[in-house]
Formats: sequence, structure tokens, C-alpha cells
Amino acid sequence: MDTRAQLDAIRARAEEELAAVSDLKELDAIRVKYLGKKGELTAVLKTMGQLSPEERPKVGQAANEIREIITAGVEKRNELLKAELQAKKLEAEAIDVTLPGTKVEVGKKHPLSIVLDEVKEIFLGMGFEVAQGPEVEWDYYNFEALNIPADHPARDTQDTFYITEKMLLRTQTSGVQIRVMEKKQPPIRMIAPGRVFRSDAVDATHSPLFHQIEGMVIDEGVTMGDLKGTLETFAKKLYGEQTRIRLRPHHFPFTEPSCEIDVSCFKCGGCGCSMCKGEGWIEILGGGMVHPKVLRTGGIDPDKYSGFAFGIGLERIAMFRFGLDDMRHLYENDVRFLDQF
Repeated sequence: MDTRAQLDAIRARAEEELAAVSDLKELDAIRVKYLGKKGELTAVLKTMGQLSPEERPKVGQAANEIREIITAGVEKRNELLKAELQAKKLEAEAIDVTLPGTKVEVGKKHPLSIVLDEVKEIFLGMGFEVAQGPEVEWDYYNFEALNIPADHPARDTQDTFYITEKMLLRTQTSGVQIRVMEKKQPPIRMIAPGRVFRSDAVDATHSPLFHQIEGMVIDEGVTMGDLKGTLETFAKKLYGEQTRIRLRPHHFPFTEPSCEIDVSCFKCGGCGCSMCKGEGWIEILGGGMVHPKVLRTGGIDPDKYSGFAFGIGLERIAMFRFGLDDMRHLYENDVRFLDQF
């Protein structure tokens, strides 16, 4: 077959294959097959040295025409295939605007977070700051620095999760008070909310994991009256202006004197009901004046400064706040329950 016949055959095969090509990858393979450095058209052009001087211009012109024809055919087919691909994509992604939209589930705050945020806002409004401490705590900060001796029942492994002899999961956030005192001199006004852990069996009112909010004020001339006024303001902000509080004598190793604080039942107003068990009062927290030994351990002079401290169980006030009778509801992650808040 002479060179001109080879070129015509290449053109015919290329046009036939271009007409049948169905995707862009296949189209590129055809382009390389005929126009590439090792393509059929290039291979024919390499034999032009064997032609006579009279034939070379004619064959060269014919080869260029065929190259242009094949190149134009590839470009045209490329545009058509891209248009078809775009049309299929648009069809597949078509949206029927008459259909109802997909419902977006919006999350809500957990009831514990709702109450904790309220408590924070109340105390921040009274000039307190929020402090944090580690949940894995040293025995020193959790017990020893708080005037809780080695033979105290709270240190028993039946009540406390020990990791080592000197390290444990904190049973209270009171240890944060010592850490704050070590770093800062009075005046101090702080609350320390966080998770605490005790070896309790799970029931309606107990859990091995729960939350506490410790509070402390240290300054010159702080008295028990300041504690009462602070907690009365807190109770009124949380439960309403009609709320009253009362202090009952108690004992805590880290406060002296110590007291339990009750609020008037916000359901019956103090008349007596099922929530307050007919007493008209509900116990919500404990507190007292910071023990001089605790102040001294924290690096503060008890002869110059005094202070009060208190501890609130977040779950307890949340249960009263929302009228819950079982703490387990707060941890079961039942969306039917949580969706109510």
C-alpha cells in the first residue's frame, strides 16, 4: 500500500472510531492512537524520507489535512461527550421543589446544662468567678488539705474510687478551693462546678457520677451573715422572690461552724406537700465558715482573713427545678425525655 492510501485508511478508521466513541477516556485513547508521538499518523510521516522529492509535498499536505480532520473530530466529539455528561449530571441532581424539605433535628440543652448555666449566671452576677480543677485528683487536695484525716470514713475504698494510694477520682470539687487559694490571695469569690465520683449504687437518688458546685468567698471581715445573704439571693434568683431559706447546725470537717441550708418548698410555698414530704422545706446544700486550718493550708492567714464555703448538688436542684423523681432519667440519654426541656 502506498503512503497516500495509508493516510486515507487512517482517516477512515479514525472517523469510524470517533463516531462510535462513548466516553472521554476512550476518546483520549483514540487521540493518542492516531495523533500521539507513537501514533499511526506519526508512523506514516516518518516514512516520508523514502519518497521522491516530487511526492513529499503532496503527501505532507495530505497528512496535515488528515491531522486537522482528526483533531477537529476529536474536539467536536469531546464537546458533545461533555455536554451529554453534564446533562446526565443535572438530571441526576434535579430537585423537585414541590416536595417537602428534609426535617432538620435541632439539638437542645441537657437539663443539667440548663440549670448549671442558670447557677453560673446568678453567681457571676454577684461577682464570683468560675474555677476548674482536675477530675483525677491527689488525695492531698481531695481530703488532707480540707482537714479530712486519714481515718475519716470518706477515705474508705467503699466510698471512694482510688487509682493509687495517693491518687483518686475526686469525690467533691472542694479541692479546687485549695488550688485557688494557693495561687491567689484574697479577696476571693469563686465557684467550682464539675463532675465528681463516689462508689454509690445506682438508684433514683444516687449515682456513682454526679455534679457538684462548690463556692467560696474569702476576704477581711466575712461572716456567717454574708453566707446567709449570698445563699438567700441565690435561692430567690433560682426559685423565685418568695423563696425563703433556713440554716440548720451541721458538721463538715472543712467548715466551722457548719450548716445545712433548706429552701421553702417552691411547690407548696411551705405548707407541706409530697415534694417536701409534708415539711415545707427542702434541703439543697451545705456550707459554713471556712475552717482556719483549711485557710492556713491554702496559704492564707486566718488571723487576717475569714471566709465561707458551700456545696450544691447540681442533680438535686435540677430534679427540684423540673419536678423529677428519678436521677437516672438525666443519664439514660432517652430522647423522649430530653426533648421536653
